[in-house]
Amino acid sequence: RYEVGGHAWPAPGAGAVSAPAHPPNYLSAPRNRPEGKVLETVGVFEAPKQHGKYETGQLFLHSVFGYRGIVLFPWQARLYDRDVASPVTEKSENAAGHGSKEVKGKTHTYYQVLIDARDCPHISQRSQTEAVTFLANHDDSRALYAIPGLDYVSHEDILPYSSTDQVPIQHELFERFLTYDQTKVPPFVARDTLCAWQEKNHPWLELSDVHRETTENIRVTVIPFYMGMREAQNSHVYWWRYCIRLENLDSEVVQLRERHWRIFSLSGTLETVRGRGVVGREPVLSKEQPAFQYSSHVSLQASSGHMWGTFRFERPDGSHFDVRIPPFSLESNKDEKTPPSGLHW
Repeated sequence: RYEVGGHAWPAPGAGAVSAPAHPPNYLSAPRNRPEGKVLETVGVFEAPKQHGKYETGQLFLHSVFGYRGIVLFPWQARLYDRDVASPVTEKSENAAGHGSKEVKGKTHTYYQVLIDARDCPHISQRSQTEAVTFLANHDDSRALYAIPGLDYVSHEDILPYSSTDQVPIQHELFERFLTYDQTKVPPFVARDTLCAWQEKNHPWLELSDVHRETTENIRVTVIPFYMGMREAQNSHVYWWRYCIRLENLDSEVVQLRERHWRIFSLSGTLETVRGRGVVGREPVLSKEQPAFQYSSHVSLQASSGHMWGTFRFERPDGSHFDVRIPPFSLESNKDEKTPPSGLHW
């Protein structure tokens, strides 16, 4: 865990770690020693921004998952929050035939970030650290490749800090994407390789819509990404990935047991998918570890569609309840571009 002026923040490898008190606002982390007893200073906390956005090179601690990271670049997304009362409260039927409230999107800032590789082992049970995937460019139309240690985070996820370390984040892309410049604030600036990578892969990295809904104190956030189209057996197959975060806003321990998806395609098909857990896991959400995040993929024979559904959770007494997954659209990019062929430096 990390310690700030004697107050501990939940963080990777959270446990009983004793350390001398540091001056206020100092961010500390355990040294890589077997006993895990010694804290070393990592940086100095800064006041979170209430307005505006964080710049490329901003160091931060993730407020939910506790990892150290650095901002690569911001995205402006449309957040469709079903927890916020809308002036229009009548029920309506969307294109997928799923009864829902009319929800107006509002602009919200999200960030593409690098995760410190030292923290990845400690968050792997709570958050996938390969959430960004691409379609591979070869004969197997289903093949994917992943970029480790990339994440998308909301503005409120960020607890900013500063550091005098010229390489404060351990990630294979850090020194390829960023360089130290002590005259800048923050002192880590984008290299040409980061700008070129963002420009080339913009259609596949861009975060545009975020959907959020809470049921019985379990908040589900969904971010869909269009990945591109592949030709398979003389037909077109359109691919999307979607990132899902589950957050327990209550103190009661619950466990995810089942998923129930309905997938509607513009071609007229409606598919139902049921299964145990998600990505082979049945995560427990507790006060100590309230969140779980994962990514998955879906393909359609049409250029657009919808997904919605429920997650079934179990309480300690054995009772169950269903949590709504907010309906979200799967849209292909209007200006179809060549799918990414890999990362070239």
